[in-house]
Amino acid sequence: MSEAFIYSIVSVIIVSLISLAGIIILVIKQPYLKKILLFFVSFSAGALLGDVFIHLLPELVDSGQFNLNASLYIMGGIILFFVLEKILHWRHCHLSATEAHIHPLAYINLIGDTIHNFIDGLIIAGSYLISIPVGIATSLAVILHEIPQEMGDFGVLLHSGMNAKRALFLNFLTALSAVLGAIFILMLNPDPGKVTQILLPFAIGGFLYIASADLIPELHKDVKPLNSVAQLLSLLAGIGVMVLLLRLG
Repeated sequence: MSEAFIYSIVSVIIVSLISLAGIIILVIKQPYLKKILLFFVSFSAGALLGDVFIHLLPELVDSGQFNLNASLYIMGGIILFFVLEKILHWRHCHLSATEAHIHPLAYINLIGDTIHNFIDGLIIAGSYLISIPVGIATSLAVILHEIPQEMGDFGVLLHSGMNAKRALFLNFLTALSAVLGAIFILMLNPDPGKVTQILLPFAIGGFLYIASADLIPELHKDVKPLNSVAQLLSLLAGIGVMVLLLRLG
């Protein structure tokens, strides 16, 4: 338990610090930033899919708990992340964004991101309770998809009228909910069998949704042949990292 606790807390702290990646938006020119982000997106999509099919799903099968309930929990994970995605895209305000009038979208984004990060904390700590290698693979997958996501969230806050300092602080504050999620699971200290039965398929559903419905569609916006090949190679590299972690584990 102590080893899982240390690994979990260190991992979610790293995930929380990723929220500061938004500052990159302010120092890199937009055309160059867009190219970099697409490679991050493809690499993280590969890492998420690799984690699902190389680590999480085999763990679920090996435990003998890949059944109807597991399928329902996987769909539950997909539906929950679909709902979170919808919340983050709601817009009800038509006034110009200024520091005196910040669009409600900013606060909706912060609420949705807080829930998302809390769930990431649950998933990371739950994975470490199953095994350290599974936890490391899942943490890496979360970290990789958090980089483009946090930069996007920071951009949304700036677009909604917040100044850079406030946006960066609030984005980091919401990211700390991953620590709360990890502590919640660790203090609950569930039986590893329960984690495998409920949280693992839930994580599978969430990761499948993020990779297939959120990240991969972004890659289709750039159809230039050379960029497409580079994206494919980045995707395969993300999967390759998960294979390498399995070999090392």
